[in-house]
Amino acid sequence: MGINIEEQYDKIYRYCYFRVENQHLAEDITQETFLRFFESSTYKDTGRPLAYLYTIARNLCIEEFRKAPVEELKEELAQEGFEEKFIRQQALKQAMAELSKEEEELLLLRYVNQVSFADLCKLYGRSRFALHRELSKITDKLERRISDER
Repeated sequence: MGINIEEQYDKIYRYCYFRVENQHLAEDITQETFLRFFESSTYKDTGRPLAYLYTIARNLCIEEFRKAPVEELKEELAQEGFEEKFIRQQALKQAMAELSKEEEELLLLRYVNQVSFADLCKLYGRSRFALHRELSKITDKLERRISDER
C-alpha cells in the first residue's frame, strides 16, 4: 500500500473534525481510521487507498453521531455566543442539505483538506476537466443558496 501516512493523517483529521466538530474526538477517530486501515484483511490493493481511508473515517464519524450523549448537547447550548454560531451553522447546513453526499464530500476534500485535482481524479475515477466543472457547479449552487438565505 503506497500511502504517505504523515501527509494523509492531517487530511483525515480535518475531515473528521469537520464532521464531529470536536478536537479530541476527531483525533481518536483519525487514529482508529489508520488502525483499521492497516489491520484490514478485506482491503485489496486496488490503487485507491485514499478512498478506503475516507470510507473508514466516514463510517466511524457516523458511529459517533449515533452514540452521542445528550449531556454534550446541553453543555453546548449553555455556551456564550451559541445563538449566533447556531444561526450561521444552520444557514450553511441548509445550503449544504441541497447538495448530494458526493457533492458535499467533494467540497470537503478539495477545499477543506486541499486534496489535489490529480488525487481527486484517481479517487473518483473522473477526468480533471469533469471534476473542475463539477466543483464549479457545486460552489455556484451553494453560493446561490446562501445568498437566498440573506
